[in-house]
Amino acid sequence: MLKSIISLILIIFTITLTSCTSALSGLQGYVDNIDGYQFLYPNGWMSVDVKNASEGLDVVYKDFLEPSENLSVIVSKIDSNKNLADLGTPTDVGYRFMKMVNQDSSNQREAELISAEKREQNLQDYYLLEYKVKLSDNQYRHNLASVATKNGKLYTFNISTTESRWQNVEDLFKTVTKSFSLS
Repeated sequence: MLKSIISLILIIFTITLTSCTSALSGLQGYVDNIDGYQFLYPNGWMSVDVKNASEGLDVVYKDFLEPSENLSVIVSKIDSNKNLADLGTPTDVGYRFMKMVNQDSSNQREAELISAEKREQNLQDYYLLEYKVKLSDNQYRHNLASVATKNGKLYTFNISTTESRWQNVEDLFKTVTKSFSLS
């Protein structure tokens, strides 16, 4: 009887360890020591040259096999006295971003805020935002964002896929989004 209980405990322990590592397997780390942030990204994703990109766009990665899947980090200047809470609640910030997308007539996109929440990691606040975006050709995309502020900078991490692929990558993308952190 004791051997059966010990065997069961070992099996449960092994399964638990395996499931913990599988959430992070297949991910690589990116660290930007200059701007002070880091995140995980999926294996098979390639860095994209952003030298001639819009101001503030710091890094972009795309999936090699699914090029419509991508992530980016935008670093913007803000008042050095402002922190994330000064910008509003997670919902306030989420709606503000949504409004900016919807009012930009050049991109013809319509964003819908699905969720907005706050998380804290190592005494740093992050807003996690989730959007569904309708493109001009009636295609839909799913976006996750992590927003944070530090030392007069606003950091926006965004990862995106087509709505049709969302269910396949939802857990992975949420893990990647939550991995974004400031150092």
